[in-house]
Amino acid sequence: MRVHTGEKLYTCQQCGKSFIRKGNLNYHMRVHIGKRPFVCQQCGKRFTEKGNLNIHIRIHTGENPFTCQQCGKSFTQKASLKKHMRIHSGEKPYTCNLCGNGFIRKANLKNHMKIHSVEKPFICSQCPRSFKHKHNLNVHIRIHTGNKPFTCQQCGKSFTDKRIHTGEKPFTCDQSFELKVALKHEQSHRCD
Repeated sequence: MRVHTGEKLYTCQQCGKSFIRKGNLNYHMRVHIGKRPFVCQQCGKRFTEKGNLNIHIRIHTGENPFTCQQCGKSFTQKASLKKHMRIHSGEKPYTCNLCGNGFIRKANLKNHMKIHSVEKPFICSQCPRSFKHKHNLNVHIRIHTGNKPFTCQQCGKSFTDKRIHTGEKPFTCDQSFELKVALKHEQSHRCD
């Protein structure tokens, strides 16, 4: 009868998630105790659920059974296709409560929230600079190492960041002196 009423009598003591059946709770407990009985025969990766193993195996087989009818891109999971469809529909279900910006994915909102914070947890080991995003630290470190992996196709001069070739200016004045120099260089090749 509980199946029809939705009553969930069995609650996980570790995370609070509730279940209709005791067997479902026992199955769920694998997450907390680290029991991963399902093993991929190709790479050895282990899973708590057989369904997750089956999805993982698609990485090895190349099977992508869920295809977008609008652009033809295919996915290993139905949930991934559903998230992808937001690109076409314009749906942005995750909204920043501070500035109102909307996002397709929860992870994008989480990353965005860093711009509202003064915290800069990614610290350069070579100098006192710190950054809100790990990517920005990685780009900055190239200044110290001299690594300039992006080359101007017209003159061969190299830079630390790829965005110089798109003309995109995502940084404010204190964020990337190197990028500003590179953007000016790129603009010098353009005709007025």
